[in-house]
Amino acid sequence: MPVDPLSIRDAWSKIPSPGAAETEFERFTGKRMERILAIVVAIGSAALGAQALIAAVGTMSFADVPHVTTVVVVFAPLTAMLLACVIGRAVRVASGVFAIAYALALAAWPLVVDPFDNAAGDQPWIFFLVNVGVVAAMLAFPVRIQFAWAVGMPFVYGYVRLVQGEFSREFWVTTAFDVSFTLILGVIIISLGWMFRSVAAGVDEARGQAVASYASAAAAAAAEEERVAMSALMHDSVLAALIAGERAEGERARELAVAMAREALTRLANTEGAVAQEGSDEPVGTAQIVVELRRSLSELGADAIVEERGGIGLIPGRAARALVLAARQAIGNAVAHANGRGLHIIAEGHGDEGIRVTISDTGPGFDIDEIGADRLGIRASIFARMAGVAGTAGIDSGEHGTIVTLGWERS
Repeated sequence: MPVDPLSIRDAWSKIPSPGAAETEFERFTGKRMERILAIVVAIGSAALGAQALIAAVGTMSFADVPHVTTVVVVFAPLTAMLLACVIGRAVRVASGVFAIAYALALAAWPLVVDPFDNAAGDQPWIFFLVNVGVVAAMLAFPVRIQFAWAVGMPFVYGYVRLVQGEFSREFWVTTAFDVSFTLILGVIIISLGWMFRSVAAGVDEARGQAVASYASAAAAAAAEEERVAMSALMHDSVLAALIAGERAEGERARELAVAMAREALTRLANTEGAVAQEGSDEPVGTAQIVVELRRSLSELGADAIVEERGGIGLIPGRAARALVLAARQAIGNAVAHANGRGLHIIAEGHGDEGIRVTISDTGPGFDIDEIGADRLGIRASIFARMAGVAGTAGIDSGEHGTIVTLGWERS
């Protein structure tokens, strides 16, 4: 049953593009990593938040309105952030609100408590949440702001603490220790978050490239099958028209021959657009050609290896596609006519200047001159295809085997 090219094109258009960002599939690892980070942050922040809340309730009086207001301003956004991290919704917004609210509350701390209200060795409850503010910034802000937050928050706390102690000597010692500890811990937390996210992004990118490569290979295989079927159809219709024209003797026979020729020409014209879509000039790495050759061997069930030589470079996509398809035809011929005996492929790259692929086998060989004119496997699929991209193709066949050499060089 013939396949409508429009339906195939429509089906491919509905497949998500591998390059599209923020898709569920392509950012699976990244989304999973964000979820893990949110859960870990929720657990750690809940423990530190409970410790800070107990300390805050034990040191404040409900008649102390500024202190009570500070507790509400800090712990209300913290509670919202914890809930958001647990349910996995609005994590960035809730974390950003808490990070900013905590920074403002910390900056206003000297206005909330009286100087020397705490001894130099007694840490205020708000200190317990410095690194919670840092991890909130890790969930909410870009990397640069995260590191700025990790460095800035400890120094803001240190300044506030010194202001509270009126820069007395005993406050300097304890504050320096607190600032150094929170600074180191905050930078480590942000660095770990950045590292985990980078690894997840790398996994997603590798998955996207693999999907794109598979989709490209599947599209190339489908296009080649369609092209072969269309070539066979065109060959049959054109050949039939030529034979009918040659044998036409009467007026009626000539009219039928003309009609057949007209139909064949119409079909050829209608397929011109499809033929023009056999690849683009977008650069393709020679390493990708080796990958496609190995995939062809696997699909054809051939037991052989692809040996890589020379340097890696880039060649136009149209030339790479033609070379891979011609090599696939040569491999198929070796499998069909020589049973794949002694099959060996060598891909020798010349950087960006070109590439040469050699397919050899130790089969019985054949005489090229004895190939019938109606056999298009070698003439069309190898010689004509390589000539179409200004490449070269050569076949040396004898009783000791066959060697097919395909090449492309930048002019």
